[in-house]
Amino acid sequence: MRHKPIDSKLFSTHRKNLCERLPHKALAISNANDILPTNADGTLPIHPNSDLFYLSGIEQEESILVLFPDCPKPEHREILFVREPSERLKIWEGYKHSQEDARKISGIQTVFWTEDFDKVFQLLAADAETFFLNDNEHSRASNEVETRDQRFNKKIQRDYPLHKIDRLAPHLHELRFCKNPLEIKLIKHAVDVTAHGFRRVLSMIKPGIAEYEIEAEWAKEFIKRRCKFAYTPILASGGNACVLHYLQNDQTCRKGQLILMDVGACYANYNADLTRTIPVSGKFNRRQKQVYNAVLRVLRQCIENATIGKSLKEWQTDSHDMMTEEMLRLKLITKGQVKKQDSDLPACRKYYMHGLGHSLGLDVHDVSNGQMEFRENSVFTVEPGIYLPDEGFGIRLEDDIQITKNGPINLMSNIPIEADEIEEIMNR
Repeated sequence: MRHKPIDSKLFSTHRKNLCERLPHKALAISNANDILPTNADGTLPIHPNSDLFYLSGIEQEESILVLFPDCPKPEHREILFVREPSERLKIWEGYKHSQEDARKISGIQTVFWTEDFDKVFQLLAADAETFFLNDNEHSRASNEVETRDQRFNKKIQRDYPLHKIDRLAPHLHELRFCKNPLEIKLIKHAVDVTAHGFRRVLSMIKPGIAEYEIEAEWAKEFIKRRCKFAYTPILASGGNACVLHYLQNDQTCRKGQLILMDVGACYANYNADLTRTIPVSGKFNRRQKQVYNAVLRVLRQCIENATIGKSLKEWQTDSHDMMTEEMLRLKLITKGQVKKQDSDLPACRKYYMHGLGHSLGLDVHDVSNGQMEFRENSVFTVEPGIYLPDEGFGIRLEDDIQITKNGPINLMSNIPIEADEIEEIMNR
């Protein structure tokens, strides 16, 4: 656990909110993620299961959470199973949670070793009617490799064929969409660390530097502040910025180019997501600044439009209308093209082809299935862009916002974004 301890009341509150949604005699289960193999005997570092962490704060492999609000035995209404430490594990893998550690982190008082799961679960199942099983139901999920949840779900359905089975994910998606104040505090911390990283690289970018050298500076700033990359960073100079998910980060930055940096810190599994596009030489040329300011105007208006009850589809459509006006002024499209455009494929999509933003939280593209409008304390990215491969540059700007009853709050308002301010900082 690289981050500082989190108050277990956060996880207790999340469990309480979930249990209030479950029907009578329902039993819900959440599993840790697998440790994924690479090659030979190698493995990737474990990435905590977002749902398990949301409900318990536990990040350790092979952990299982069982919630049974109507269990006749009060001590079995919340049970956490964790891997039992041993001298061998201590030597080869290091620290594993003791039962007392797990209680302190999660706020759950009943903690068993994972090897006891089958016999304990059999006793619980006798009093339960419906099992709520979890799976990755993100709308863009690609489950080509069977997950721990999926293997577990098959086993439960095989061992208990007469029990009803229901889906846990929709309940968690609904709950996770709006953040509580402590979650927002953790997101803000990730944003603050990202801000430190941006100011660091602004002072060292110049012609001749490689994209990977800039990536290294971001990494240094994140690691020393107990963070990691929220996602694989994009450091895209020149025409590379027109590749939306450019990940090579291996080119040399040239005089006169722009570099698009899409980078965010992850702190305590909560994520920030920033994009800034800056001039390698420390000064935008006239055309670059025209396009930059067009994107910035759209960004600011879209932030202002992100209000409670606003339809996400309407929000995106409004951004198309704004981009259309900006692209007409930039002479990227013509009034004739706009007049002939298909409403489902507006002319501006030639140069602005992606979505305007997404929910943000424990996952960078956080779960929001079925959420059709902004709600209080939902957190979103706002990231319009214009990409001009024929002109050798692309510009995207991205801030993270919190939706409140008093209007949107820009969580990145202290991160430089005005073209003149960026030039001034780079040329000090």
